[in-house]
Amino acid sequence: MKTVSSTEVKNTFGTVMDLALVEPVLVKKSGRSSVVILSAAEYERLTAMEDAYWAGRALSAEAAGFASSDQVKRLIEDAQGA
Repeated sequence: MKTVSSTEVKNTFGTVMDLALVEPVLVKKSGRSSVVILSAAEYERLTAMEDAYWAGRALSAEAAGFASSDQVKRLIEDAQGA
């Protein structure tokens, strides 16, 4: 991962954007990590992985006897209607 200063980002934003298409770019401000710039494709890949992880956790919880999301939704709706 390439690391750049916030000043460098300010002065060469187009170049930093081009670099972020290839690899994430860590931006440091006052010598400390501040943000990471990454491509939209990489962001979508990461969010899809996270969604799959949480879907798997939900299925495991349901299999272990916890209420499903549909059951929880019905319980909330019933409680609000009472």
